Amino acid sequence: MDLNRKRILIVKPSSLGDVVHTLPVVHAMKRCYPSCFIGWVVQQTFVPILENDPAIDEIIPIFIPSTSDPQASRGAFVRASLETIRVLRALRKRFRSAPYDLVLDLHASFRSGLMGLANPGGLRIGFAAAKELNTRFQHRHITPGEGKIHAVDENLAFGDALGCPAVTEDFRIHPGQVARERVLTFLKDSGIAAASRLVYANPAARWETKFWKSEAWAELADLLIEKAKATVILCGSTADLPHMRQIAGRMRHAPVVAAGQLNLAEAVALAALCDVYVGVDSGPMHIAALAGTKVVALFGPTDPARVGPYGEGHKVIRRSDLECLGCRKRSCRDRRCLEGLTARTVFDEITRLLGWEPVR
Repeated sequence: MDLNRKRILIVKPSSLGDVVHTLPVVHAMKRCYPSCFIGWVVQQTFVPILENDPAIDEIIPIFIPSTSDPQASRGAFVRASLETIRVLRALRKRFRSAPYDLVLDLHASFRSGLMGLANPGGLRIGFAAAKELNTRFQHRHITPGEGKIHAVDENLAFGDALGCPAVTEDFRIHPGQVARERVLTFLKDSGIAAASRLVYANPAARWETKFWKSEAWAELADLLIEKAKATVILCGSTADLPHMRQIAGRMRHAPVVAAGQLNLAEAVALAALCDVYVGVDSGPMHIAALAGTKVVALFGPTDPARVGPYGEGHKVIRRSDLECLGCRKRSCRDRRCLEGLTARTVFDEITRLLGWEPVR
C-alpha cells in the first residue's frame, strides 16, 4: 500500500508507556512515506511527548478521565462516559472537514473504535485479537504473531503490514531543544557537575503493587552516592512528592528531588542525559529505553516479556522463586515480589551493567 500523500490517523490516546511504544511505527511510516500526513488522537496529558516530533503533523488532544486509575474517584465512569460523548462529537466535526484516508487503531478498545468511526470514510485497521468489540469497527485486522509478544513488536506489525518495517533509526524520542536547555539549567542550579554520573531514579507508579519500600530506595540511593560516586535524581510528578520526600528523609546523603519540577518533555530530556534509569515498571522506564539510556527495572506484578524495557543492554530484576509473578494485580496484601528484592542486589546490577567500579 502506497501511503505517500495519504492522511493517516493514529488512535492511541493513552497511557504514557503505550504512547511511547507507538512512536517507532510512526517514525517508520514517515521514513518510508515522507509525504504522508500523520495525525494522532492522544490524551492532552501526553501531548508533550509528541509535540516536538517531526514525524507527527497534527496532534488532536482529548480529555477523558481515567476509570482504571487506582486514584479515580467515585463517579469516574459517569464522567468518562459524558466526556467520551463530547469528544466523539468534537472529533466527528473536525474529521468532517478534514477526513483521514487511513485510521490505525492501536489502542484496541471499544472507545477507540468509536473514535475511529468518527472519521467519515477511510480504511480502518486494528488488532485481530482486540477485545471490547473493537474488531467490529475495523475493515482489516493485524495479527502480530503467536505467543508472548512485546507491546512494541505488536505495534510494529502495523508497519510491517503497510510495507514499512522499522529500522534502528526509528527508535527515538524527541523532547525538543527548549526542554533540553531547561534540564541543563536545572542540573546546573542543582549543583550537579557536567561530568557527574547521573542516575534517573523513578520510585513511583500508578499501581501500589509496583512500589518498592521506601527504606530500600533510600539504601540504594545512598549506595549509589557513596560507592559509585553518582548523583541520584528522584523523579516523578507533583503527586509523587510525598513519597520522594519520605525516601530522601531516610537517606544519609541528599539526593536531587526533581519530582514536580519538570514537565513531561523535560523528563524525557533528563532521561536521555542520564547514565542509567533505575525504577519500577512505568512510563518513564519506556521513555528511558527509547531515549537510549540503559535501564535497570524492578518487576513483580507485570511481565517484562510483554512490557519490559525494549531493546538490548537493559537489566530486569525480579524474583524467580514465586509462582504469582506477572499476576497483574493492582493491589495485594502480600507484596513480597518486590519487597523481597534487596538494595544491594539492585546496586550490584547497576554497577555491573555500567561497568562502574564500586569504591570499597
